[in-house]
Amino acid sequence: MIQVYLYPKKWKNIIRSYKDSSYLINSVVPIVNHVKSYGDIAIKTYTRKYDHVDIKEIQVTENDFQKANMQVSNRLKKSIEIAYENIKSFHQNQIYKESKIETSTGVICWRKRIPIEKVGFYIPGGSAPLLSTVLMLGTPGKLAGCKNIILCSPPNKNGEIHPSILYTAKYIGITRIYKVGGAQAISAMAYGTESIPSVYKIFGPGNSYVTKAKQIVSQRGIVSIDMPAGPSEIVIMADDSAKPEYVASDLLSQSEHDPDSYILLVTINHQSWLEKVKEELKKQFLFFSKKEAIIKKSLKNSKIIVLSSLEECIDLINEVAPEHLIINCNNASNWGEKVINAGSVFLGNYAPVSAGDYATGTNHVLPTYGYAKSYSGVSVDSFIKKMTFQKISKKGLKNLSECINVLSSEEGLIAHKKSIDIRLS
Repeated sequence: MIQVYLYPKKWKNIIRSYKDSSYLINSVVPIVNHVKSYGDIAIKTYTRKYDHVDIKEIQVTENDFQKANMQVSNRLKKSIEIAYENIKSFHQNQIYKESKIETSTGVICWRKRIPIEKVGFYIPGGSAPLLSTVLMLGTPGKLAGCKNIILCSPPNKNGEIHPSILYTAKYIGITRIYKVGGAQAISAMAYGTESIPSVYKIFGPGNSYVTKAKQIVSQRGIVSIDMPAGPSEIVIMADDSAKPEYVASDLLSQSEHDPDSYILLVTINHQSWLEKVKEELKKQFLFFSKKEAIIKKSLKNSKIIVLSSLEECIDLINEVAPEHLIINCNNASNWGEKVINAGSVFLGNYAPVSAGDYATGTNHVLPTYGYAKSYSGVSVDSFIKKMTFQKISKKGLKNLSECINVLSSEEGLIAHKKSIDIRLS
């Protein structure tokens, strides 16, 4: 079910393989171009082709919201409220006031934090309506102060967006929602159509076609995106203090996302403990008949690597730079301090990734494919741009004039020097 590597000498050769996605170009580029050229007509055409439904009204109506409100149970509403409060509490702490700095006499510099005016969210629907991602994107976006937030999500065969997505969006104040999914939704938010306004930045996960569309519109300079994305990832670092049933359940929880999910267990344990984990995987697998095919394929591509020390485990983890990292071993917090490349870290026997996915308050929109080496997960800052200011007195400019003139002359930029001299002559 899962490959095991015992004390490999060259683990860099086995820890990660990158799937070629160039084949998607021929499928996605025409969609992007058609939506750019034909707007709503292209949207409806692709919705009929891929979602198998004819939609008359692309935008969600007030009647749709009211219907969703009646379909969502009070129990789910309460859970959404709890998760929202925790997410809001964590992200609210990321808001701070910039200070003004006098860098030299008469020269005052500062930054101003400005919310990105127009942002768009892509929320997958279908068999896994990601209402939690609505919370993870909408909460910091609202806290940042973004004025115009829109949301796109694919309709079902009845031409409706899943009620839990609609309810959650309305709960946090997002009401401009459009019944469109796939690469066509990304294209619409990038270029705009008759019904869907264009935005400045697109957020949210999606399948390989959505991801490729985000990359294409970003590379064209039309719009920015939150981060490069790939399938869900989990790495678990464990010793014999970790309960095998917990380890197995964490591996399975990520395997149900996608057949291409990246799943890796790194341990110093061999023989009896590892056998218990494998037995638990077999036992718990029986409970997931509805997703058996996805989980089976995901686990087949997964790995267990046994190393000689936890120090070597940390080296491997920092090379992988996983989206999710569980450290389930003695002194987990101390080992966590040694991690420099990961999206989000979970410490101890009672910190499953599922907790962070929904309700601890941290954000679950995280870098994958090793991008945690250079990208952070979504935060309030993801929705903010920072503009610098400087206010300079005549005395302040005079104090800097010699420095500026020498540097600009060295670069051969004489007009730069002139702009200083003309003010002081």
